[in-house]
Amino acid sequence: MASQKPSIPKGTRDFTPEEMVKRNYIFNTIRQVFQLYGYQPIETPAMENLSTLLGKYGDEGDKLLYKILNSGDFLSHVAEEDLKINNSAVLAGKIAEKGLRYDLTVPFARFVVQHRNEIVFPFKRYQIQPVWRADRPQAGRYREFYQCDVDVIGSDSLLNEVELIQIIHDIFEKLNIRVIVKLNNRKILAGIAEIIGETEKMTDITVAIDKLDKIGLEKVNQELLEKGISADAISKLQPILLMTGSDSEKFKVLEEVLTLSEMGMKGIRELKEVFEDVRLTGLDNLVELDLTLARGLNYYTGAIIEAKAADVQIGSICGGGRYDDLTGIFGMPGTSGVGISFGADRIYDVMNQSNLFPDTGKISTQVFFVNFGKAEEKYCLQILKKVRGENISAELYPEAAKMKKQMAYADKNHIPWVVLAGKNELENEMLSVKNMRTGEQEQYSVSDFIQLVKS
Repeated sequence: MASQKPSIPKGTRDFTPEEMVKRNYIFNTIRQVFQLYGYQPIETPAMENLSTLLGKYGDEGDKLLYKILNSGDFLSHVAEEDLKINNSAVLAGKIAEKGLRYDLTVPFARFVVQHRNEIVFPFKRYQIQPVWRADRPQAGRYREFYQCDVDVIGSDSLLNEVELIQIIHDIFEKLNIRVIVKLNNRKILAGIAEIIGETEKMTDITVAIDKLDKIGLEKVNQELLEKGISADAISKLQPILLMTGSDSEKFKVLEEVLTLSEMGMKGIRELKEVFEDVRLTGLDNLVELDLTLARGLNYYTGAIIEAKAADVQIGSICGGGRYDDLTGIFGMPGTSGVGISFGADRIYDVMNQSNLFPDTGKISTQVFFVNFGKAEEKYCLQILKKVRGENISAELYPEAAKMKKQMAYADKNHIPWVVLAGKNELENEMLSVKNMRTGEQEQYSVSDFIQLVKS
């Protein structure tokens, strides 16, 4: 019987060493910037109690949760009649008490409430970990993927929003990705719905507005009518849909339209303050007001932030916003926070498409020592210690194989420097070094060679 070819679950991926070096370059860049702004790392378990996860993401989200069967004989505590009921949700509740985390936000809320006496507020945390969703796999959508979250909780100061915009700028500047950062405020969206007399239809209105660039004004108005929004309300909405010009001109139109909405005017004041402070940091060219931005509408209560790559069509590569009661679901109400999440997988795709990874993105080993035999091995082992002591990654081929095989190994692994230390080099205490990029070969002392690689 032929053995079955091994495979992995759909929607998951293996990463080759070359891909991992690139991914780690992204993670390390993000982590360095998070730390630069004083954010502290935390980790939460891959699995949480289902009671923590269920009911936090809506009905659709609940269906996408991966549930983990109870240990041992998971059917031992299930009654015979329960097994006969044709209801998977009821049965799942009896045989699974834990699930894989769906995002990093709900576990973060649980963490804050559970550790509230140990952490100092405002609490600035970052978290870079995988999450799992039982979604239908397709291009750019996976069942296992990484999130890189940064949040500050326990402060309602708008300086936090400004700092997150600076973090977005710094990370994408280091990764060499040109981005546009779009800003909106949930209170402005609520004010628009209120002023046209359609508060209950806020979600329908924003979903339609979001399509303005894609389908045009006429079809947006048609969709609004089909959603049961009155012709009078649609008429009142036109100045907002037709809004053009600079951010200050857009704010002027908004203030005229929303002048009777207390909520809407509060949103305008908050957003204007963020824009003014961003201008002081010199990043005003980075941000723009976008009223079509809605992002997870029911979740956010204030600022909404989204970053898109300027040169690659891929959707959002970073997004987030202000939430006023994240911890309330776990019995600690009134703790405001704001955060953003960087999509590592989409960032990887952008950098790959645009060839933005540095050459070192392909390298893990910098120096390769050819193995000529036992005596040469001993000589190389002593030099290896010195080279690695200077924080230079290096390796010695484990056996005295044919030269062609050893050089092919170095070439296929993109190793830039090959050291050939044979009988003559041993006697003269020198190294013959081949630069694999140029093909040139020269002799160096050990100390000179170390300086060459470091420079």
